[in-house]
Amino acid sequence: MRQQDRKFKPNTTKPVRAEITQFKVTEETELLVFLLAKITSRSRNDVKILLRDKQIYVDGKPITQFNHPLKPEQVVEVKWKKAPEEARYRGLNIVFEDQYLIVIEKQAGVLSIATEKQKDNTAYSILSSHVKKQDPRNRIFVVHRLDRETSGLMMFAKSEKIQKLLQESWNATIEERTYLAVVEGYVEKKQDTITSYLVESKALIVYSSKNPEVGQKAITHYEVLKSNKNFSLLKVNLETGRKNQIRVHAKDIGHSVVGDEKYGAKTDPIKRLGLHAWVLAFKHPITGKDLRFETEMPSKFTSLFN
Repeated sequence: MRQQDRKFKPNTTKPVRAEITQFKVTEETELLVFLLAKITSRSRNDVKILLRDKQIYVDGKPITQFNHPLKPEQVVEVKWKKAPEEARYRGLNIVFEDQYLIVIEKQAGVLSIATEKQKDNTAYSILSSHVKKQDPRNRIFVVHRLDRETSGLMMFAKSEKIQKLLQESWNATIEERTYLAVVEGYVEKKQDTITSYLVESKALIVYSSKNPEVGQKAITHYEVLKSNKNFSLLKVNLETGRKNQIRVHAKDIGHSVVGDEKYGAKTDPIKRLGLHAWVLAFKHPITGKDLRFETEMPSKFTSLFN
């Protein structure tokens, strides 16, 4: 090839797109409006797919809501490479796993662990099979539980040592446990703290007492997110994690969780218990890293407020 031919040979190398693109917010707006203004090379539908597939982050957190409000100084990230699919099983999704523990999102109707009546198709049995696929000697250990009809985030340990570490330092390790609760009626007090001592009867019904000598202290903080004349959607933070705590405290304030006949509910509009473990944040017992997991709000919950 002559020198002049080589000199004018066109460059056919394709430009490499960065795996992550960052944008700084300069004025209040909604997320989709902001993205459409910044990502001009993609169609509106393409941008919505990025949101759906959890490839859009705001200040480090994945956001899927197209109308999520943005404020100045926030940072929006686009992760162009789709994350690997979460491991999915019937009744639960694995949202995080390492050599020490597993975090799952459990669906309503799935037992956390076996009972005398049901041994199979529990979160525990499904995860036991999952870890044994990697090594038949592997086991999992229960750290905490969710009621069968409660959906949301749960954590299991992969060794007895990790189980004990988590259980013995639970209050110090857990940084946030936030639930969503749909309750009956219009809750007038927009936020409050409920404190009582919980006692379980021989009939396995938990009730509140003011006597610290007979029960376990339970503290529940709530904030009303949405309401109408029939129902209220509460954001609930647990300071203590007692059996049936939210359900009992909801009854105590005269607004039972929907679908919870055991604790006084008169209605069942979504054909399930209106309780969802929304956020779980904790310090990793081995690495010390802060981990935070947030699920999507169940569509059955929001449908009551449309």
